[in-house]
Amino acid sequence: MSNGYAPIWDRVTEYATRVVSGKVVAGELHILACKRHLEDLKKQRTKEFPYYYDPAKAQEIIEYAETLTIAEGGEPRPVKLIDSQVFDLGCTFGWFKVSNNKRRFRRRYKSMARQNGKTFENGIMGTYIAGFGGYNYGKLFTVATKKRQARLAWEEMSKFITIDPDLNEYFNVKDYKSVIEALDTYCTIEALSKEAGLDDGFRSIYVSADEIHQHKDNKIYKALYNGQRALDEALISMITTRGDKLNSFCKEMDDYCIKILQGLATAEDFFVDIYCLDPTDDIWDSANWIKANPFLCLDPEKLEVLKTDAQTAKDMGGSDLRDFLTKCLNMWVQNTDNQFINTEKWQKCGSKRTLEDFRGRDCWVGLDLSSGGDLTTLALEFPEENDKYYFYTHSFMPRGRLEEHIETDLAPYDLWEQMELITVTGGSGDFKNDYKFIIKQLKNLRDEYNLRFLGIGIDPHNADGILADLEEFGCPVVIIVQSCKSLNDATVDVQLLCKSENLEYNQNNELLTWSVINASIVRNSFDEIKIDKKPGQRFKRIDPVDACIDAHALMLKNRSKEVVDVKSELEKYLENMGWLTPEEVNK
Repeated sequence: MSNGYAPIWDRVTEYATRVVSGKVVAGELHILACKRHLEDLKKQRTKEFPYYYDPAKAQEIIEYAETLTIAEGGEPRPVKLIDSQVFDLGCTFGWFKVSNNKRRFRRRYKSMARQNGKTFENGIMGTYIAGFGGYNYGKLFTVATKKRQARLAWEEMSKFITIDPDLNEYFNVKDYKSVIEALDTYCTIEALSKEAGLDDGFRSIYVSADEIHQHKDNKIYKALYNGQRALDEALISMITTRGDKLNSFCKEMDDYCIKILQGLATAEDFFVDIYCLDPTDDIWDSANWIKANPFLCLDPEKLEVLKTDAQTAKDMGGSDLRDFLTKCLNMWVQNTDNQFINTEKWQKCGSKRTLEDFRGRDCWVGLDLSSGGDLTTLALEFPEENDKYYFYTHSFMPRGRLEEHIETDLAPYDLWEQMELITVTGGSGDFKNDYKFIIKQLKNLRDEYNLRFLGIGIDPHNADGILADLEEFGCPVVIIVQSCKSLNDATVDVQLLCKSENLEYNQNNELLTWSVINASIVRNSFDEIKIDKKPGQRFKRIDPVDACIDAHALMLKNRSKEVVDVKSELEKYLENMGWLTPEEVNK
């Protein structure tokens, strides 16, 4: 065998070997999933890696799947797994813990384009675990945000059972209740949804979580995963196609899973496989589409449909293009309609530098004051050489509003508090921001890091009561009018700084990044711009980036006031052009 991997010739390992060797067209993330399996084989049953692979158990789920019958369409036909499905199913059910011989993987994340059999696979796993997994009186769930979506995997299982006389002996389908009963094991499979009251307290041996890009937050996932914690063997299988919501639970989960594949995060209980194009791939080259569509692209007729859809998306652009990129190519796509900053560009500006690296430096201050108990943010902007700038932000929120805003904003303010990105002020009965406290914290920052404030830019909203306090800093305090005319130059300049990677912030500042993603551009009749929340997303806060722009606006105002010696600058220019000699200049 090539590549130096252990000689275990089962269908799973054989496929993984072909992918890694380049004999199968695959995206880099799927290649990493295959590499993970092969590398794990080399270190199995060691002290550092107390897991082992059983090819016979992997083959068991594969053989079970290929005894099933596909009822949908024309004549019923037997299931024939494609090689990538063999790999994903075999890996999920073929790895075990040395300590108790229970399955290794308790979590599963599979992302690929639509119509490639994700839900179909979850249906296979559900009936297998319920009827033949060896667990009695277990509960299995198919879940989604909507009941209709939650029933899709459930209906796959129902169809397997209904068409197969043998399976009919093991299961009873109650369609009217969206419940399937396993007659030998007394396990039940039920379709649940968020809209139907899905909540904590569900103890399950298996969960099929469908299209998690539609989940507003992680509550469904956490409720069901937490319910499995006490079980020796359980599985939550998340399946999805990517989307355009970059501030979402699905994007966070996708990023985490990529880190697992890259070896940057350790989660030995988490099976991950992501089918997508590589960043450098030509999206219009149909030869690349199999990376996201391992099933569809094997069928010439289905491939032709994809080609037609691609041409339509290319011609029409806009939402049609976004739909094709997400649903057909499994790409994360930023909705660029009036987007303030491209997310990829912003992430490239992140660094490991912290406020400690700017001790003793000059900086500009921006203050975005919220009304009542909303988010209040201070920003520090540090000018550097060659027109580069570093932004630091810190936010504040009253304790009494914390839980409310976690719910309304769908934001982990409690975690951000632990990360020291936000200070939660007062007690549970405090619902308004204490501006005196915030000013005190600003003074503490100045003194602790020996900073010199060049000026403080503040929006006029709620500013009257603290202007006198701000003047005690001994630097100019300037009201930054929150209009397109007033903020246009600063907003445009921040965009350009980000594009040129001359803007920098600490990469762990998730709150700042969240606010940047939430920010959209609005224009006045003169085509001047400022940032605002995206339409229909009033709880998506942009206060941290607002504070940064206020600081930058003040810096630009003062930079324009710098005195220029016109005569001297003209002589330098002429000398550089060779029109005057240095001697002539000095006369």
